[in-house]
Amino acid sequence: MKKTLVDLFEQSVKDYSNNTFLLEKTGKEFEPTTYAQVQELVYRLGAGLQALGVKKGDNMALLSEGRNLWVIGELSMFYAGATNVPLSIKLEESNDLLFRLEHAQVQYIMVSGQQLKKIRLIIDKLPLIKKVIVFDQMPEYKEKECYIGDIYKMGDEFLASHSKEEFLSVANSLQNDDYATITYTSGTTADPKGVILTHRNYTSNVEQALTLVDIDQTWRTLIILPLDHCFAHVVGFYIMMSKGATAATVQVGRTPLETLKNIPLNIREVKPDFILSVPALAKTFKKNIEQGIKAKGEKTVKLFNFALDVAQKYYGNGNAESKGLRIFLKPLVALFDKILFSKVRANFGGRLKFFIGGGALLDKDLQKFYCAIGIPMFQGYGLSEATPVLSSNGPKYHRFGSSGVLVKPLELKICDADGNALPVGEQGEIVVKGENVMAGYWRNPEATAQTVKDGYLYTGDLGYMGKDNLLYVLGRFKSLLIGSDGEKYSPEGIEEAIVEHSPCIDQVVLYNNQNAYTTALVVPNKEKLKGILKGQNLSLDTPEGKKAAIEEIKKELDAFNKGGECETMFPHRWLPSTFAVLPEPFTEQNQMINSTMKVVRGKVEKFYAKRIDYMYTSEGKNIYNQTNIDSL
Repeated sequence: MKKTLVDLFEQSVKDYSNNTFLLEKTGKEFEPTTYAQVQELVYRLGAGLQALGVKKGDNMALLSEGRNLWVIGELSMFYAGATNVPLSIKLEESNDLLFRLEHAQVQYIMVSGQQLKKIRLIIDKLPLIKKVIVFDQMPEYKEKECYIGDIYKMGDEFLASHSKEEFLSVANSLQNDDYATITYTSGTTADPKGVILTHRNYTSNVEQALTLVDIDQTWRTLIILPLDHCFAHVVGFYIMMSKGATAATVQVGRTPLETLKNIPLNIREVKPDFILSVPALAKTFKKNIEQGIKAKGEKTVKLFNFALDVAQKYYGNGNAESKGLRIFLKPLVALFDKILFSKVRANFGGRLKFFIGGGALLDKDLQKFYCAIGIPMFQGYGLSEATPVLSSNGPKYHRFGSSGVLVKPLELKICDADGNALPVGEQGEIVVKGENVMAGYWRNPEATAQTVKDGYLYTGDLGYMGKDNLLYVLGRFKSLLIGSDGEKYSPEGIEEAIVEHSPCIDQVVLYNNQNAYTTALVVPNKEKLKGILKGQNLSLDTPEGKKAAIEEIKKELDAFNKGGECETMFPHRWLPSTFAVLPEPFTEQNQMINSTMKVVRGKVEKFYAKRIDYMYTSEGKNIYNQTNIDSL
């Protein structure tokens, strides 16, 4: 059966024409735009693109902050038969943008006023570009640039001189296998790859995702994640669209930091039912909650911590296990919820039912914290190549530490290194098959052949299916560390635990490639170290202070060894025997972190190859070596 994103949108407009689809704040408050109004704008812009000369199969790019025009822009491309190449506004480096625009053979670009300067820097190197459509009015437009208002006018003229059927013939001619988007993944290896997602990839993943959560037309969400990401696409606005629900975007500030600061206020204004989140944001919210409690004085802090402890005991690891005797804590939890936690939730608008986190693994303690205060944070799992949702915990069934229930329909198997399926409970590569599996990588047949075999997507992620029917994702299948005895283990969980439990360590990457011991590349939190040294009358400016700082980092890592407070978390043979202190953090700018905030392990290992080799010498194994001291 034909079901493109255009079909999905048209059906929603028919069923929910007067419901609010989009909410946007450019002035003092959020303004609603209904499904029928969005359709009118999409028709005008889509007709304008047809008048401009956009043809079926053309590739267009979209570079903008989250706003109504992002969604309207993408839908209008489909009505002209084009494919969207959504670009991250985090792409600062011209060569990153240039690579994607050249590689995707983009002919038209939609761009916000704030992002236009990035395009202007590289437009001379992009001969294929015919038009740059700017969302905002600018003091001047250069060659090839035009204001979107002009495209709307062209659309009005086109619709006046052509029949509605003629205009819609392009959109109606789209089939399930036609390309909807080419999304570039900032891979954890090599050049970014363009994931081709078809119209049916999207509509099937919308159907699959809705088997995990029951939403209806009264629901609303505030999309905090960048709209170029397919998680924001599917769960942010296409799921909402299919149910006649409402999607709001964060008020755009003059700078990225200002936009970030608008999030808490916007949450209170929009009163969302759920929010898509990432670990970094969840940690910021938690810190804000704790600071708010602290400001109310010591008595409140003690009461809050006691209440938190009781609630965490009551909820345990989620509703996938029975409460047993813990059920007797229910009246106490209800009391604390009424006098304390409900007030915390008021800061999130008062309607927030849960967060959903995809991408990086959410810390289990973080999940327990949010569950205790009554807004659970559910871990999901997916990847762009699967459009992206594959599984998630949800209100119906969840266990902290798992990645939840599989979407339906979906075929999943866990395979060993030779591709053989493994039984339940055994760890291996997560391999899936379903209508949500990508069409391939754009202009990269080799990578496509390695990743999709006989319709199965080899995710490159390590995990297992539990006897509780939940998926457990453990890290990268291919980034496994290998001990000298050939034992393989995943570094991600250890790295996350180290960062979570070590105030003086901001980032850490473990390394072992059949060596006698594991090593760690450590990015220190210099501000925390300075504070500790101050209490010892020392400073980071002196050799003594630097040695004391290195000792402090060692102390935090030792917490995971025998006798330490975290000694039972991991086998001690997997823990680092020594570490290198790094002079700078891993960032998107130095390309050691990708847009989903995952460490690009290959790049880190390549860049710090000498430091890694040095740690396997007797001099380098000594943590007080000169290189470590110089790095502080």
